[in-house]
Amino acid sequence: MDNNIQLLKPDRPNIITTEIEAIGFYRKMDTEATVKDMIAGKYVIVEEYFSNGLQVLAELKKNLSAVHTDKSFKGQREYRSAFREASHRLLLKVIDNKITVKKAPHVGWLEILYPEVSEFYISFPEIQGMNSSWQWYKKGIEIKTLDLTIFPYYGTYFPTRFDHLKLFDKWLKKYDGSKENAIEIGVGSGILSFQLIQNDFENIFATDTNKNSIIGVAKESKGLGFDDKITLNHGDLFENCDIKADVIVFNPPWLKAKHKLEEGIDKAMYYEEELFPRFFEQAKQHLKPDGKIVLIFSNLSEVVDEESTHPIIEELRNNNRFRKDLHLRRDVRASSRRTKRTDERANEKVELWVLAHKKEK
Repeated sequence: MDNNIQLLKPDRPNIITTEIEAIGFYRKMDTEATVKDMIAGKYVIVEEYFSNGLQVLAELKKNLSAVHTDKSFKGQREYRSAFREASHRLLLKVIDNKITVKKAPHVGWLEILYPEVSEFYISFPEIQGMNSSWQWYKKGIEIKTLDLTIFPYYGTYFPTRFDHLKLFDKWLKKYDGSKENAIEIGVGSGILSFQLIQNDFENIFATDTNKNSIIGVAKESKGLGFDDKITLNHGDLFENCDIKADVIVFNPPWLKAKHKLEEGIDKAMYYEEELFPRFFEQAKQHLKPDGKIVLIFSNLSEVVDEESTHPIIEELRNNNRFRKDLHLRRDVRASSRRTKRTDERANEKVELWVLAHKKEK
């Protein structure tokens, strides 16, 4: 395990530590008028009960839905942007890592992420996100392909569907090449690296641009006894990597970005146009002559946007670096048996691509 990991400070939501001019919202106040004040740019502090904040957000959604009636992708993106901007002016006060209003949830991340701040304001939606993350962290997520339960750190992407992990597990079970060195790009919550370790790979170099991901996987690896097998690196793609690998694993974002990306989960969901060309260029330098690149992907981008191109097919078609060894596809099941798939994702398939160096003629 890289000792520099201990020096990483996690990314955390912005807070306000100074006194601010704000409206206090109490249960019997005019919710509609309060929402108009928020849209106009004023801060509102939730008083009395946590549920008062939920009441304000419900009214905000109602107000903005009446204004943003365009149901197209562009229209809904504008609605979400307006909601995000206004809702983050709804604040909660935190003293000694506890939310001060009655019937508020206990959010353990407050103590972990803000140990040095005794009193501050934080937006209501940020608390909602932190509370959801805390519940997952406490409960854990059972990963059947690992026969393990993982506990994802705040601000780290983790799967709620596992079809792609089953594809990777299927390939790993049949892989009979060298298992000396593997590289995982975009380690996320660590699942693919843990699968590599459980399938007898000796050394894993795992990297991610998300600091919280690296901090979380370091903690998880130590708890699982895997820390002597994995070297973690906070960096972009193959940055700081000086090894050549038998296997390079990459589970990239599956949707092409049409907006400016933020650090963290946003970059786990969406990819910028140059990501794949940069990955393939660098992977060529870090793959052993008989090594394999394993990419876990999806046709989701093509399903939701007919003009979208497939970046792996584009690489194979336009460049002379790699050849296709294997391409597996699998239908994506709903995240719950009770879910009836009527949305666009009903047509989604996860994919596993295995590429190798193109042989010289």
